[in-house]
Amino acid sequence: MTAGLSLGEIAGVVQGRLSGEPDLLIKGVNSLEAAGEGELSFYADHRYKNHLEKTRASALLVGESLKNFKGPQIIVPNPSLAYARVAALLAPPVPRFEGVSSQAFISDDCAIGKDVSIFPFAYVGRGSVIGEGSVLYPGVFIGDGVRIGRNTILYPGVTVLRGCIIGDNVIINAGTVIGSDGFGFVKEGAVSVKVPQLGIVQIDDDVEIGANNCIDRAAIGKTWIKRGVKTDNLVQIAHNVVIGEDSIIVALTGISGSVKIGNRVLIAGQVGVGDHLEIGDGAMIGPKAGIVKSISAGEMVLGVPAMPYRNFMRCSGLFGRLPELVERIRRLEKALLDGTSKNSGEVKEE
Repeated sequence: MTAGLSLGEIAGVVQGRLSGEPDLLIKGVNSLEAAGEGELSFYADHRYKNHLEKTRASALLVGESLKNFKGPQIIVPNPSLAYARVAALLAPPVPRFEGVSSQAFISDDCAIGKDVSIFPFAYVGRGSVIGEGSVLYPGVFIGDGVRIGRNTILYPGVTVLRGCIIGDNVIINAGTVIGSDGFGFVKEGAVSVKVPQLGIVQIDDDVEIGANNCIDRAAIGKTWIKRGVKTDNLVQIAHNVVIGEDSIIVALTGISGSVKIGNRVLIAGQVGVGDHLEIGDGAMIGPKAGIVKSISAGEMVLGVPAMPYRNFMRCSGLFGRLPELVERIRRLEKALLDGTSKNSGEVKEE
């Protein structure tokens, strides 16, 4: 961890306007509630307004000058983004093993780049390539013919199976499996016959994969996670899925085979996506949605089955009233039937 940064240095990094002492040393970052002396926090949500007068933070990143905080303030367009940049500077470095452990298994024909860190009990298979500056933690398994780029981090228990490709500056969190067989079977009567999964997984640069993800290899070709994609924990991505640049996928989402997802798509938690669908650029899918048909670019959907956001909100307002509405319809039907019965028994006078 760095010894600290002055407020003036921080203001320069985030290109903010400083109100306060530029030489004040900041040694860490923290929440409004937990911050103490020498720590920087940020204020970006009015729901935390009551914390401003109580916080012990030495300085704040804010969107506009605050009267109810008396300490130094750095005014920036996006306090949350500025906080992330400062936190990255002050965060402790990723722990590294110096060099390649003698307790790791490294095949003789591997190519290991400069400044690679390989912890004890990692395994690197035949013909694999580990790029400069990358880190493999204990329990990492790298299959034959895998290529891993520069400055990539594989946390404990990550598995990358044969032939898969991982780019530069990728983070793969603990327990994730890259390149397991896709779920491909055909029926012969009542018997499920396995379809060999002959493709690979390709993960491009600047991707972060959460803990305990499963990303299946393609049946033929590749399952492709493009640049800048971020996935949360416990995400399933099936064979031949393509996920476009800078998309975000939240926890407990399952994506079926051969789905094509565009750029900058946001998929919230516990979403299920049916196979062979397309989701257009910039689409947003709400939590627990069931996707059974393709979604256009920029569309926002919710519900099971998913429907446009406005339709869902109108329907959700009726859900709690359904018993009352059903009872009302029954009364109206009964009244209508009673009226019809009485009218049918009347004799018209001449």
